[in-house]
Amino acid sequence: MNSFIKLLQAIDAAVWGPVMLIILVGTGVILTFRTRFLAWRNLGFGIHTTLSKEGRHADSSKSGDVSPFACLCTALAATIGTGNIAGVANALAVGGPGALVWMWIAALFGITSKFTECSLAVKYRIQNDKGEMLGGPMVTMERGIPEVYGEKFKGFGKFLAVLFAAFAVVASFGIGNLTQGNSIADAFKSVMGANIYVVGIIVGGLTLVIVIGGLKSISRVSTIVVPVMAIFYFIGALIVIILHADKLPAAVAGMFRMAFSVKAVGGGITGSVTASMLQAMSKGVARGCFSNEAGMGSAAITAAAATTDHHVRQGYINETGTFWDTFVVCSVTGLAILTSGVMDKVVNPATGKVVLQGASLTIAAFESTLGPIGGWIVSIALALFAFSTILGWEYHGEKALEYLTRNHTTTMVYRILFSIVAFVGCVSAFEVAWDISDILNALMIIPNAICMLMLCGPLYKDMEAFQEQKKREKEARLAGKNA
Repeated sequence: MNSFIKLLQAIDAAVWGPVMLIILVGTGVILTFRTRFLAWRNLGFGIHTTLSKEGRHADSSKSGDVSPFACLCTALAATIGTGNIAGVANALAVGGPGALVWMWIAALFGITSKFTECSLAVKYRIQNDKGEMLGGPMVTMERGIPEVYGEKFKGFGKFLAVLFAAFAVVASFGIGNLTQGNSIADAFKSVMGANIYVVGIIVGGLTLVIVIGGLKSISRVSTIVVPVMAIFYFIGALIVIILHADKLPAAVAGMFRMAFSVKAVGGGITGSVTASMLQAMSKGVARGCFSNEAGMGSAAITAAAATTDHHVRQGYINETGTFWDTFVVCSVTGLAILTSGVMDKVVNPATGKVVLQGASLTIAAFESTLGPIGGWIVSIALALFAFSTILGWEYHGEKALEYLTRNHTTTMVYRILFSIVAFVGCVSAFEVAWDISDILNALMIIPNAICMLMLCGPLYKDMEAFQEQKKREKEARLAGKNA
């Protein structure tokens, strides 16, 4: 068994190694240039539309299941998770402060990847026999590739689609369920001394009650939980940063210094941590991509359910998910750690080994400033983030399974089984499940990247057409005000 675990860990390290990160970020770079930076240029439009009345309410005259805002919140429910707390801390502990800068760089190109996969998912979505939307990279691959390249590519598109869907179903039980349940149980056990079986029953029961009602039930919870949990954690982190505001300039300067320093450097805000540009780049890009899931294709499954009149408009809304995840939540975590002064506790000076990382490092940063209440803030946020991830990934896995089986009975069985697995995750630690799902998460990227690169040319033409539509809409609004 130990040899099997070591083999899985070796495969995990390989698939999330430099080659995969180059594929992931490189795809984002190519898409950004191929689409003439339109995703970046429309980020403000996406944020404004998300928060507008149009974004927050479902329009019955448009096709779709739930409002654009509800779709974004459901996607964010799956995206904002333990990686925003533990993942960022790990990156800083091993890659140094420069890792946060590389998270931002990767996220910039991730914005375009997120836009592309989500916009294509809306464009090629279909309705199932219950009148609900079915979409995501698997449907895009099956329908979009042969539409653009001809029927001779139909088999290739179907092959990519089945691969992606199968990877997504299995990964949903691991990274989207077992590991999240384990994080929730650990959080409540460490803060309250709670019994993990009681926690498991509550988590499993709540999951079943919510997911049994499908997307509308999940989205109703997500539109409340996601904004509340994000604001709750953001305010806590912001207080830590403000109370150490005098250290903020040095922290930012140190981040950029270490992000682009060829030699391993340390000192100052880094405490005993030394890291080179290569380490900062590797850890920052890996943790950033893992956190915001841009290019992985998961968020596109939810985006396909949005009520919208144009797939490009929904793409701009969903691309904001990368902004909220990385530039807001990950950033405040990183800056809270760097300004609090806990980086000098990361490495044991006697052995040179990292002794404080993950959620423990983030908790140390909050507690050093806010006392015991700081630990409570991080632990509660961690539990909420993890639970929302369970809900979001249930929908991702469910739709991937529906694509493979086209059978609603299996969908209901999946919902029940998924809730049972949430309980199991709370009461047991499955390192094997983590490694397997981590590998499958990475493997989801390959067919999704191929699909996005193959279809980005026609999508750019749609983006140009939408720019003209936006212009006409703006002129109509101005005319209405002046009338």
